[in-house]
Amino acid sequence: MAYNKIESYDEKITADLMANYKQCLELLGEDSEREGLVKTPERMAKAMQFLTQGYQLDAKAILNGAKFTEAYSEMVIVKDIELYSMCEHHMLPFFGKAHVAYIPNGYITGLSKLARVVDVFARRLQVQERLTHQILDAIQETLEPQGVAVVIEAQHMCMMMRGVQKQNSITTTSAFSGQFADGTTRAEFLKLIGR
Repeated sequence: MAYNKIESYDEKITADLMANYKQCLELLGEDSEREGLVKTPERMAKAMQFLTQGYQLDAKAILNGAKFTEAYSEMVIVKDIELYSMCEHHMLPFFGKAHVAYIPNGYITGLSKLARVVDVFARRLQVQERLTHQILDAIQETLEPQGVAVVIEAQHMCMMMRGVQKQNSITTTSAFSGQFADGTTRAEFLKLIGR
């Protein structure tokens, strides 16, 4: 096989998390040695490291890794970027789509890099409001475009599974800078993303 994806986990962090998750299972009244749960602490430890890998990633380095000089000065939009994050209040998932746009000012970046920037900040313990601004700020500070727009639409398991238990609620957040602060440009962006 020419390509082989290998996941790598810090052994000490994994062991420490495993011990904590084993204790959590026992505090909840479970038998952590039960057949179905024997490997659960290890799976949880690895899953949480995967779901929070954004702490080890640098959005600006990602954007700079594919920053190209280009005279293009019209809106660039990548919409419907799937995102998966963890609510920092209940450590339950929230998931949805991000729509990201920028108007270049001499520099463009690889389109996949915009999706990677979303992942850098989504793969952390988050609130949707902060996530929206972190994505915008990283793009604005690195590419120095004429403007950036970010809209996120997400469903939060902390609202669906517990608390108010509202199954169909969707939270929308937005952030705009530069030319997107202008009503006309913002309206064009919102129309193009179908909102």
